[in-house]
Amino acid sequence: MVAPVVLVIGVIIGFPLVRGVFLSLTDANEANVQRDIGVNHIPATYKFTGLDNYTAILTDDVFWNRLGWTVLWTVACVSLTFLLGLTLATMLNRTLRGRTFYRLALILPWAIPAFISVFTWQMLYNEKSGLLNKLLAGGGIDAIPWLNDPTWAKLSVIAVNVWLGVPFMLVTLLGGLQSIPGELYEAAEMDGANAWQRFRNITMPGLRAVSSTVILLSTIWTFNMFPVIFLLTRGGPGDATEILVTYAYRLSFVNSPRNFSECAAWGVLILVLLSAVAVVYRRALRKQGEVW
Repeated sequence: MVAPVVLVIGVIIGFPLVRGVFLSLTDANEANVQRDIGVNHIPATYKFTGLDNYTAILTDDVFWNRLGWTVLWTVACVSLTFLLGLTLATMLNRTLRGRTFYRLALILPWAIPAFISVFTWQMLYNEKSGLLNKLLAGGGIDAIPWLNDPTWAKLSVIAVNVWLGVPFMLVTLLGGLQSIPGELYEAAEMDGANAWQRFRNITMPGLRAVSSTVILLSTIWTFNMFPVIFLLTRGGPGDATEILVTYAYRLSFVNSPRNFSECAAWGVLILVLLSAVAVVYRRALRKQGEVW
Protein backbone atom coordinates (compact mmCIF):
# COMPACT_ATOMS: atom_id res chain seq x y z
CA MET A 1 0.00 0.00 0.00
CA VAL A 2 2.81 2.43 0.78
CA ALA A 3 5.10 1.23 -2.02
CA PRO A 4 4.12 4.04 -4.48
CA VAL A 5 4.79 6.70 -1.86
CA VAL A 6 8.11 5.13 -0.90
CA LEU A 7 9.09 4.95 -4.57
CA VAL A 8 8.25 8.59 -5.22
CA ILE A 9 10.11 9.73 -2.08
CA GLY A 10 13.07 7.58 -3.06
CA VAL A 11 13.25 9.16 -6.52
CA ILE A 12 12.56 12.76 -5.52
CA ILE A 13 14.50 12.88 -2.24
CA GLY A 14 16.59 9.75 -1.90
CA PHE A 15 18.56 9.91 -5.14
CA PRO A 16 19.50 13.63 -4.90
CA LEU A 17 20.47 13.14 -1.26
CA VAL A 18 22.75 10.19 -2.00
CA ARG A 19 24.19 12.00 -5.01
CA GLY A 20 24.84 15.10 -2.91
CA VAL A 21 26.61 13.13 -0.18
CA PHE A 22 28.74 11.42 -2.82
CA LEU A 23 29.72 14.72 -4.49
CA SER A 24 30.63 16.21 -1.11
CA LEU A 25 33.33 13.55 -0.80
CA THR A 26 34.96 14.50 -4.12
CA ASP A 27 36.61 17.54 -5.72
CA ALA A 28 33.91 17.92 -8.40
CA ASN A 29 33.72 21.34 -10.01
CA GLU A 30 32.76 22.96 -13.29
CA ALA A 31 36.03 21.94 -14.94
CA ASN A 32 36.14 18.22 -14.14
CA VAL A 33 32.54 16.93 -14.26
CA GLN A 34 31.12 14.96 -17.16
CA ARG A 35 29.81 17.24 -19.93
CA ASP A 36 29.03 17.42 -23.62
CA ILE A 37 30.34 20.19 -25.85
CA GLY A 38 28.67 19.87 -29.23
CA VAL A 39 29.31 16.30 -30.39
CA ASN A 40 32.26 15.89 -28.05
CA HIS A 41 31.75 13.96 -24.84
CA ILE A 42 34.13 14.82 -21.99
CA PRO A 43 34.19 12.24 -19.17
CA ALA A 44 34.36 13.15 -15.51
CA THR A 45 37.84 13.46 -14.01
CA TYR A 46 37.04 14.44 -10.43
CA LYS A 47 38.54 12.38 -7.63
CA PHE A 48 37.48 11.07 -4.25
CA THR A 49 38.86 13.33 -1.50
CA GLY A 50 37.16 11.96 1.61
CA LEU A 51 36.31 14.52 4.26
CA ASP A 52 38.56 17.26 2.88
CA ASN A 53 35.63 19.49 1.95
CA TYR A 54 34.12 19.21 5.43
CA THR A 55 37.48 19.92 7.07
CA ALA A 56 37.98 22.99 4.90
CA ILE A 57 34.48 24.31 5.67
CA LEU A 58 34.59 23.72 9.43
CA THR A 59 38.00 25.33 9.78
CA ASP A 60 36.99 28.41 7.79
CA ASP A 61 35.55 31.48 9.52
CA VAL A 62 33.15 31.94 6.61
CA PHE A 63 31.05 28.97 7.76
CA TRP A 64 30.87 30.08 11.39
CA ASN A 65 30.04 33.68 10.46
CA ARG A 66 27.24 32.50 8.16
CA LEU A 67 26.02 30.06 10.80
CA GLY A 68 25.89 32.74 13.48
CA TRP A 69 23.76 35.04 11.34
CA THR A 70 21.58 32.15 10.17
CA VAL A 71 20.82 31.15 13.77
CA LEU A 72 20.07 34.77 14.73
CA TRP A 73 17.88 35.19 11.65
CA THR A 74 15.98 31.98 12.42
CA VAL A 75 15.43 32.71 16.13
CA ALA A 76 14.32 36.30 15.46
CA CYS A 77 11.92 35.35 12.65
CA VAL A 78 10.36 32.36 14.41
CA SER A 79 9.97 34.22 17.72
CA LEU A 80 8.34 37.29 16.17
CA THR A 81 6.18 35.20 13.86
CA PHE A 82 4.90 33.05 16.72
CA LEU A 83 4.21 36.01 19.03
CA LEU A 84 2.38 37.99 16.34
CA GLY A 85 0.49 34.94 15.12
CA LEU A 86 -0.60 34.04 18.65
CA THR A 87 -1.67 37.62 19.41
CA LEU A 88 -3.72 37.93 16.23
CA ALA A 89 -5.20 34.44 16.62
CA THR A 90 -6.30 35.28 20.17
CA MET A 91 -7.94 38.50 18.96
CA LEU A 92 -9.73 36.78 16.06
CA ASN A 93 -10.92 33.96 18.29
CA ARG A 94 -13.28 36.40 19.95
CA THR A 95 -16.65 37.51 18.63
CA LEU A 96 -16.26 40.86 16.89
CA ARG A 97 -17.75 42.66 13.93
CA GLY A 98 -15.96 42.10 10.64
CA ARG A 99 -14.08 39.06 11.91
CA THR A 100 -14.29 37.31 8.53
CA PHE A 101 -12.87 40.36 6.76
CA TYR A 102 -9.96 40.59 9.21
CA ARG A 103 -9.20 36.89 8.78
CA LEU A 104 -9.12 37.20 4.99
CA ALA A 105 -6.97 40.35 5.14
CA LEU A 106 -4.43 38.74 7.48
CA ILE A 107 -4.22 35.58 5.36
CA LEU A 108 -3.62 37.61 2.17
CA PRO A 109 0.23 37.57 2.41
CA TRP A 110 0.05 33.76 2.42
CA ALA A 111 -2.00 33.73 -0.79
CA ILE A 112 0.45 35.90 -2.74
CA PRO A 113 3.46 34.08 -4.26
CA ALA A 114 6.56 34.74 -2.18
CA PHE A 115 8.61 36.20 -5.02
CA ILE A 116 5.90 38.78 -5.80
CA SER A 117 5.78 39.79 -2.14
CA VAL A 118 9.55 40.12 -1.97
CA PHE A 119 9.72 42.26 -5.13
CA THR A 120 6.95 44.47 -3.71
CA TRP A 121 8.89 44.96 -0.50
CA GLN A 122 12.00 45.68 -2.53
CA MET A 123 10.20 48.61 -4.14
CA LEU A 124 8.96 49.82 -0.76
CA TYR A 125 12.53 49.68 0.59
CA ASN A 126 14.02 51.61 -2.34
CA GLU A 127 16.20 54.32 -0.83
CA LYS A 128 15.35 57.00 -3.40
CA SER A 129 11.83 56.27 -4.60
CA GLY A 130 10.44 53.83 -2.05
CA LEU A 131 7.18 54.54 -0.24
CA LEU A 132 8.71 54.08 3.21
CA ASN A 133 11.34 56.77 2.72
CA LYS A 134 8.77 59.08 1.13
CA LEU A 135 6.65 58.78 4.27
CA LEU A 136 9.71 59.52 6.39
CA ALA A 137 10.58 62.51 4.21
CA GLY A 138 7.06 63.84 4.74
CA GLY A 139 7.78 63.85 8.46
CA GLY A 140 11.14 65.56 8.04
CA ILE A 141 13.17 62.39 8.65
CA ASP A 142 16.19 61.54 6.51
CA ALA A 143 15.95 58.57 4.16
CA ILE A 144 17.02 55.23 5.59
CA PRO A 145 19.27 52.92 3.52
CA TRP A 146 17.04 49.91 4.14
CA LEU A 147 18.94 47.51 1.91
CA ASN A 148 22.30 49.27 1.66
CA ASP A 149 23.30 49.30 5.33
CA PRO A 150 24.21 45.98 7.00
CA THR A 151 22.13 46.54 10.15
CA TRP A 152 19.09 47.95 8.35
CA ALA A 153 19.32 45.19 5.73
CA LYS A 154 19.16 42.52 8.43
CA LEU A 155 16.16 44.18 10.07
CA SER A 156 14.51 44.55 6.66
CA VAL A 157 14.80 40.89 5.66
CA ILE A 158 13.55 39.80 9.09
CA ALA A 159 10.53 42.10 8.73
CA VAL A 160 9.66 40.68 5.30
CA ASN A 161 10.00 37.07 6.43
CA VAL A 162 7.84 37.73 9.50
CA TRP A 163 5.22 39.34 7.27
CA LEU A 164 5.20 36.24 5.08
CA GLY A 165 5.14 33.80 8.00
CA VAL A 166 2.47 35.31 10.25
CA PRO A 167 -0.54 34.01 8.21
CA PHE A 168 0.58 30.38 8.63
CA MET A 169 1.01 30.85 12.37
CA LEU A 170 -2.29 32.69 12.58
CA VAL A 171 -4.33 30.02 10.81
CA THR A 172 -2.71 27.13 12.68
CA LEU A 173 -2.92 28.69 16.14
CA LEU A 174 -6.48 29.88 15.50
CA GLY A 175 -7.46 26.30 14.73
CA GLY A 176 -5.77 25.20 17.97
CA LEU A 177 -7.62 27.88 19.97
CA GLN A 178 -10.98 26.82 18.55
CA SER A 179 -10.32 23.22 19.60
CA ILE A 180 -10.03 24.19 23.30
CA PRO A 181 -13.38 23.52 25.05
CA GLY A 182 -15.11 26.74 26.09
CA GLU A 183 -16.27 25.07 29.30
CA LEU A 184 -12.72 25.27 30.65
CA TYR A 185 -12.74 29.06 30.39
CA GLU A 186 -16.20 29.29 31.95
CA ALA A 187 -15.16 27.11 34.89
CA ALA A 188 -11.96 29.09 35.42
CA GLU A 189 -13.85 32.39 35.31
CA MET A 190 -16.33 31.11 37.89
CA ASP A 191 -13.37 30.19 40.10
CA GLY A 192 -12.14 33.79 39.91
CA ALA A 193 -9.30 33.38 37.40
CA ASN A 194 -8.42 36.59 35.59
CA ALA A 195 -7.65 36.88 31.86
CA TRP A 196 -3.89 36.30 32.27
CA GLN A 197 -4.43 33.25 34.48
CA ARG A 198 -6.86 31.77 31.96
CA PHE A 199 -4.40 32.39 29.15
CA ARG A 200 -1.45 30.90 31.04
CA ASN A 201 -3.22 27.86 32.52
CA ILE A 202 -5.71 26.98 29.77
CA THR A 203 -4.76 28.56 26.45
CA MET A 204 -1.02 27.87 26.45
CA PRO A 205 -1.29 24.20 27.60
CA GLY A 206 -4.11 23.69 25.10
CA LEU A 207 -1.93 25.02 22.30
CA ARG A 208 1.18 23.08 23.27
CA ALA A 209 0.74 20.28 20.73
CA VAL A 210 -0.03 22.68 17.87
CA SER A 211 2.59 25.27 18.77
CA SER A 212 5.37 22.70 19.14
CA THR A 213 4.73 21.46 15.60
CA VAL A 214 4.46 24.87 13.95
CA ILE A 215 7.58 26.14 15.72
CA LEU A 216 9.60 23.20 14.41
CA LEU A 217 8.24 23.59 10.88
CA SER A 218 8.81 27.34 10.95
CA THR A 219 12.37 26.81 12.17
CA ILE A 220 13.17 24.46 9.30
CA TRP A 221 11.55 26.71 6.69
CA THR A 222 13.20 29.88 8.01
CA PHE A 223 16.63 28.27 8.30
CA ASN A 224 16.37 27.44 4.58
CA MET A 225 14.46 30.56 3.49
CA PHE A 226 16.22 31.17 0.19
CA PRO A 227 13.75 33.46 -1.69
CA VAL A 228 13.58 36.31 0.84
CA ILE A 229 17.33 36.68 1.27
CA PHE A 230 18.35 36.09 -2.34
CA LEU A 231 15.65 38.14 -4.05
CA LEU A 232 15.71 41.04 -1.58
CA THR A 233 19.42 41.57 -0.90
CA ARG A 234 21.35 38.85 -2.78
CA GLY A 235 23.09 38.28 0.56
CA GLY A 236 24.28 41.89 0.69
CA PRO A 237 25.29 44.50 1.33
CA GLY A 238 28.60 42.68 1.07
CA ASP A 239 27.74 39.42 2.79
CA ALA A 240 25.81 40.91 5.72
CA THR A 241 22.59 38.94 5.13
CA GLU A 242 24.08 35.80 3.59
CA ILE A 243 22.71 32.67 5.26
CA LEU A 244 24.00 29.12 4.82
CA VAL A 245 21.65 28.11 2.02
CA THR A 246 22.23 31.23 -0.10
CA TYR A 247 25.99 30.84 0.25
CA ALA A 248 25.75 27.19 -0.85
CA TYR A 249 23.75 28.32 -3.89
CA ARG A 250 26.39 30.93 -4.67
CA LEU A 251 29.14 28.28 -4.69
CA SER A 252 27.35 26.15 -7.27
CA PHE A 253 25.55 28.67 -9.47
CA VAL A 254 27.16 32.10 -9.12
CA ASN A 255 30.88 31.80 -8.40
CA SER A 256 33.28 30.78 -11.14
CA PRO A 257 34.43 28.09 -11.41
CA ARG A 258 31.32 26.52 -9.92
CA ASN A 259 32.29 24.28 -7.01
CA PHE A 260 29.77 21.43 -6.89
CA SER A 261 31.55 19.39 -4.22
CA GLU A 262 31.84 22.22 -1.71
CA CYS A 263 28.24 23.24 -2.34
CA ALA A 264 27.14 19.64 -1.69
CA ALA A 265 29.16 19.59 1.54
CA TRP A 266 27.43 22.77 2.72
CA GLY A 267 24.09 21.16 1.91
CA VAL A 268 24.93 18.05 3.92
CA LEU A 269 26.03 20.18 6.88
CA ILE A 270 22.74 22.11 6.73
CA LEU A 271 20.85 18.80 6.74
CA VAL A 272 22.86 17.55 9.73
CA LEU A 273 22.25 20.78 11.67
CA LEU A 274 18.49 20.72 11.07
CA SER A 275 18.28 17.01 11.90
CA ALA A 276 20.11 17.64 15.18
CA VAL A 277 17.70 20.48 16.03
CA ALA A 278 14.70 18.24 15.28
CA VAL A 279 16.05 15.41 17.46
CA VAL A 280 16.82 17.71 20.40
CA TYR A 281 13.44 19.40 20.06
CA ARG A 282 11.61 16.08 19.99
CA ARG A 283 13.42 14.87 23.11
CA ALA A 284 12.54 18.11 24.89
CA LEU A 285 8.88 17.58 24.02
CA ARG A 286 8.98 14.02 25.30
CA LYS A 287 10.39 15.21 28.64
CA GLN A 288 7.42 17.57 28.88
CA GLY A 289 5.04 14.69 28.25
CA GLU A 290 4.23 15.53 24.65
CA VAL A 291 3.99 12.62 22.19
CA TRP A 292 5.27 13.62 18.76
